[in-house]
Amino acid sequence: MKGRIWNRATTADLNRYPPEAVFEAGERNHHVSNTSYPIAHSSVWKPYRVGRPLREQVVSRAFQGVDDLCLYVHIPFCEARCSYCEYTVVGKHEMSETAAYMQRLSGEMAMYRDLLDTRRRTLHGFDIGGGTPSFVEAELIAELLGNVRASFRFGPSCGISIETTPRIAALEGRKLEAYAQAGVERISMGVQVIEPDLLRVLNRSGNGVEHHNRAVENIRRAGFAKFNLDLMYGFAGQSLESWRATVEHAVSLGPEYITLYRMRYKLTRISEQAPRVRLEAVHEQAALAKRLLADAGYQANPGKNTYSRIEGDPGTSDYLTRRVVDGMPYLGLGLGAQTFTHTTIGYNDGAAGKTLTPYASSVEAGRLPIQDLYDLPLTHMMAKMAAVSFYFGEIDRASFHEKFGIALEEAFAEEVDFVLERGLMRYTDRALSLTAEGARRFNGVIALFFAPSVQAYLIDRDPDRADDMTRNLAHCVECRTAGRDETGIRGNDWIRFRLQC
Repeated sequence: MKGRIWNRATTADLNRYPPEAVFEAGERNHHVSNTSYPIAHSSVWKPYRVGRPLREQVVSRAFQGVDDLCLYVHIPFCEARCSYCEYTVVGKHEMSETAAYMQRLSGEMAMYRDLLDTRRRTLHGFDIGGGTPSFVEAELIAELLGNVRASFRFGPSCGISIETTPRIAALEGRKLEAYAQAGVERISMGVQVIEPDLLRVLNRSGNGVEHHNRAVENIRRAGFAKFNLDLMYGFAGQSLESWRATVEHAVSLGPEYITLYRMRYKLTRISEQAPRVRLEAVHEQAALAKRLLADAGYQANPGKNTYSRIEGDPGTSDYLTRRVVDGMPYLGLGLGAQTFTHTTIGYNDGAAGKTLTPYASSVEAGRLPIQDLYDLPLTHMMAKMAAVSFYFGEIDRASFHEKFGIALEEAFAEEVDFVLERGLMRYTDRALSLTAEGARRFNGVIALFFAPSVQAYLIDRDPDRADDMTRNLAHCVECRTAGRDETGIRGNDWIRFRLQC
C-alpha cells in the first residue's frame, strides 16, 4: 500500500451506526443490499466526483505503482434484451454497429496504452463479457485478443474467459472453436431457468432446453475443459419445484462449474415484481440448490455463489478470482465498463443512457470515454473490496491488510465483533468467512461493511416507496426515446432520476 493516498472523507462517511441497525436495514432492503456496491452512488459518491478536466490526470495517478492488474472488455450486443438484465446492453437499432464498436475498443485501448504505458503492466485475468460477446463475429474477437496481447504483458497463469448463450453455442459451433484457437480457456453459458413460462416472461424463449445438449457438445468439441453454467433464482412466480428442475438439468449437462445468481430487480424491465418475492422463498431456493449441487459433487463454502466439482479450483474466471481474493485493480474497456484502482472507481460513457453515441463520440475525439470518475476515501474503497469479496462468502484478511495497511478487525471492529458473537461469520485459514446462518442472512451481513453514507441510506430507505420509484424507472429505461418517456421526465433530468435509486 506504499504511496497510496485516499481522498478525504466527508462528514457523512465519518459517522458510525450501530451494527444492529445496519444489519436490520440490510435485511429489510434485501433487494438492493448485495455485492453490487454502492447503492445510490449519484448521491453518496457525489462529493468525490472528478471533473472532466482532471480525469486523465487522476487516472494516471491512480495507476501509478499498479504493475499487476486484470482486464475486462465489455461487448454490449445481445440477440434480445432479457427482462431481468440490469447491465449496459444497447438496443436493436445498434446491432449493425458491431464492427465499428470493436474498432473503437481498439482506439480506447490505444489511449490507455499511451497514457499508462500498459506494455509494462502484467495481466492476471481477462474477461470478455456483455451483453453477449459471442454475438459478434469470431474474427473480431480474435483481433481483440491480438490487440490485448500487443498492449499488455500476460502473466503465466492469466486465463481468458468469454460468455455465450445456449442458442449461439448450439448453432454456431465454429465460433467456439475459433475462441479456443485464439487462446480463450474458459466459457460461461447462461441457462438461467428452464421453465417455458418463466423463459417467456424473461424474454429468453429462444434459449430453451432444445439448444442445451447441442451447445454442450459444441463446447466440448471445441476443447473447453473449463465450462460454467449460470442459473438464476428469486423470481416472482418461480416455484421451488421449477427451481429444482433447473438445477437438476444443469447438473445433467456436466459442467465443471455452476454459478447461482439471485435476481436483482433494480433497473430491470420487471422491477415491479420485486415486492412479490418473499425472502423466505429465496432462502429455500438457495438451500435446495446447495443440497442438490453438493449431492452431485459441486462444492462451495457458505455464501459463495460459484460451485466447482474440481478440487482446488474456485470455478470463477481468473479475472474475478483476483478481484475477489486480492482486491486486484482492473481496467474496464468498452461501453459502460467499470475501472477499479486502489483509490478510484470509474464508469465509462454509456453507463447511464445505454447508447453507443457518447462512447463513440469520446473515442473518436481522442479522449478517454469516462462518464463518471470518483476519487474515493478509504471507507468506500474498503467497502468496495469487502462487497466484492462476498462473491466468495469471505474476506481475505491478508489481502485486506496488504491493500489498505490496516487489519480488517481494526477497520471494522464493532462489525466483526457483531458477526462473530452472533455466529454469522467465523475465522478460517486466511479469511473471515460466512457461516451457514450468515449466508442465509447475507443481505444484513454485507451491509455491515458498507461505508457510513451507504449505511445511512439503507437505514432511511423505505423498501415499499423505493419499489414505486424503480417501477416508474422501468418505464424510463424503455421509453426514453426522443428525450421523453412515460413518466414525463426529460433529457438530463431522466439520467439524474435513473441514478437516484
